[in-house]
Amino acid sequence: MKNSLPSYKLVLLLAFSLFLLVNTELGFLSPARALDNNTKVYIVYLGERENDDPELVTASHHQMLESFLDSKEDAHKSMIYSYQHGFSGFAALLTSSQANKISDHPEVIHVIPNRILKLQTTRTWDLLDLSQIPTSFSSSTTSVKGLLHDTNMGSEAIIGVIDTGIWPESKVFNDQGLGPIPKRWSGKCEPGEQFNATIHCNKKLIGAKYYVNGLLAEMGETFKTTTVREFKSNRDALGHGTHTATIAGGSLVPNVSFYGLARGTVRGGAPRARIASYKVCWNTMQKDGTGPGGSCSTADMWKAFDDAIHDGVDVMSVSISGDLPEDTEVDKPDFVGAFHAVSKGIPVVAAASNEGPKAQTVANAAPWLLTIAATTLDRSFPTKITLGNKQTLFGESLFTGPEISTGLAYWDSESGNNADVKGKIVLVFDTTSTYPVETKGVAGVIYAQHPDDIVDRCHAFPCIYTDYDLGTDILQYIRTTRSPTARISAATTLTGLPATTKVAEFSSRGPNSVSPAILKPDIAAPGVSILAALSPFDPNGHDGFGLDSGTSMATPVVSGIIALLKSLHPDWSPAAFRSALVTTAWRTSPSGEPIFAEGSNKKLADPFDYGGGLVNPQRAADPGLVYDMGIEDYINYMCSKGYNDSSISRVLGKKTKCPTPKPSILDMNLPSITIPNIEKEVTLTRSVTNVGPIKSVYKAVIESPLGITLTVNPTTLVFSSEDKKVLSFTVKAKTSHKVNTGYFFGSLTWTDGVHDVKIPVSVQTRIMVKS
Repeated sequence: MKNSLPSYKLVLLLAFSLFLLVNTELGFLSPARALDNNTKVYIVYLGERENDDPELVTASHHQMLESFLDSKEDAHKSMIYSYQHGFSGFAALLTSSQANKISDHPEVIHVIPNRILKLQTTRTWDLLDLSQIPTSFSSSTTSVKGLLHDTNMGSEAIIGVIDTGIWPESKVFNDQGLGPIPKRWSGKCEPGEQFNATIHCNKKLIGAKYYVNGLLAEMGETFKTTTVREFKSNRDALGHGTHTATIAGGSLVPNVSFYGLARGTVRGGAPRARIASYKVCWNTMQKDGTGPGGSCSTADMWKAFDDAIHDGVDVMSVSISGDLPEDTEVDKPDFVGAFHAVSKGIPVVAAASNEGPKAQTVANAAPWLLTIAATTLDRSFPTKITLGNKQTLFGESLFTGPEISTGLAYWDSESGNNADVKGKIVLVFDTTSTYPVETKGVAGVIYAQHPDDIVDRCHAFPCIYTDYDLGTDILQYIRTTRSPTARISAATTLTGLPATTKVAEFSSRGPNSVSPAILKPDIAAPGVSILAALSPFDPNGHDGFGLDSGTSMATPVVSGIIALLKSLHPDWSPAAFRSALVTTAWRTSPSGEPIFAEGSNKKLADPFDYGGGLVNPQRAADPGLVYDMGIEDYINYMCSKGYNDSSISRVLGKKTKCPTPKPSILDMNLPSITIPNIEKEVTLTRSVTNVGPIKSVYKAVIESPLGITLTVNPTTLVFSSEDKKVLSFTVKAKTSHKVNTGYFFGSLTWTDGVHDVKIPVSVQTRIMVKS
């Protein structure tokens, strides 16, 4: 990197510093600093930094902006953020004409319009075999075994959570028993509204920053704080960030429940890890009048990534995604910061989104991201329904109140003839219609369609969910009985069989709509009815804790696991961690039962539902082999996507030339093989790195997709010395199909008798029509 700027840039830096002394006051929730009514926020991306001094980097951004605007004063008013640590760029209020002119500047890679993105426990760690743990750090640790023992529960790891902030008083952020903050930490806690950095930060919560300028400028108006609760600080009004931070690295809090349900010890995957919170999502009323809800500006996210890279986090957890269809990865604003983090050795774990079960809905699909799908736990809340004819049925609910015994009626959403339902339990089949509970004074509701998230549907009202078949049994009883009645008992907690793991209906599915040859999601983790800390303002909370569902909840499960793995393997790359998780994942539930994918029709889960499978942290600690990648692999990926040499060189901050011929995206060294358009046959290359015993012999085990012949060469990999840790092989896929097909699935496993290194294989035949 360059170590100095020309003298005129130093003069500019002095002028810029003086300007800041008199222009730093920006009232929270104040009107946007628009230069005129035609401006909006744009992000100007310049690639890797050309200087190590962040102040000089920022000065160069102001100089560039001034050259396009009418005056120095307009340039400073326009500037929102300077990205100066992890990469180079800035966010500014610009007209579309100004943005177009800046995009033609030779140093500019992209000018990207700002976007508003959206947000997407006690049993989790038992299911994933990370449960041998005391109920407090001061208890005896002799029961701690395996990965938790080997990593001291992640005590040296720092998890960066990019979300809605933290409720610092929550018990899960206590620092009891924690040692000194790791010396490499360069971040800080920023004071703000109802957030005292000295009091609220400790040896657990070591970083707390907030970013709102991009959102304010984009909204062009104030937040309506008289309508919604929000804080100009890292304090979490929504509770989403508090919940996800708990799951990733929360401290031990014993004897927690949700009104008596799901009782146990709440903790994070890495319960001794340190947490750095970056607040980029805010509780706002939306422009269309809807809300409140979590709004996240990409300009603010970029600054959070920029700071987190500088601060020294070990892993970033991002439970945020945009709308589909997505842009290409290098253009996409919420991917660029992640790319620079990964290029500096920081894994970025991101939510797959909650748009399932439809195909091609997976978000955060860039190959450098670890994209997480959501599954259920092996836990349910069975609720007994006793009909007047003494027939006993079981649904599921969060109802913990006194028993309800009253008349039973059917809610007919088509005829609207529902006058006589007051005080009764009502059976409802159409759960998409307006619910009768708020307007008709019913005693309770039985929904004959089971959702993934009971909390979002039920809140505190007594509602019970059954499947459609049980609903028809109840309807038959109603229609054949003069005065039908029902009794609803309080829910209980059931763990283990017959409850089993399923891919949640809401969890977004592949294939990847941006790059079909890149398998997404990568891996799945529990994300349904996860118990963790919340903000006191969350109406679904109880004593500071609550159940929530989404790929948002699954994401920090994996972030916590990576924090542990990075403590054990500090020299591994982000790609190595992904490979370890994917190749060791469960393809069946931990109980050995098949994993189904929920939807309109349940089916056996496949790689487009759960990637490599359900995350298995203990096995991931010792994967045997990893499919590793570095910067050169990402360069080849960009080349395969058509980016030119100069653009890639600016992204990386060094001169880069794409190889000739252009690399095949099929050769990207992912722990998966996805061939979206085979016509006859295709050959691709992979390499594996030995991270197990120095002398090892692995043999290939092939499970070919239907109608596809897979051939591996060589079929045996012999690792004989420290100097021979990386070996390559080819895989030839040949189709016997004579027509276009959908995807068929198989696998390739390298085994040494101890380690089974399995990757999913997905192949689709596409035959070109000849004119």
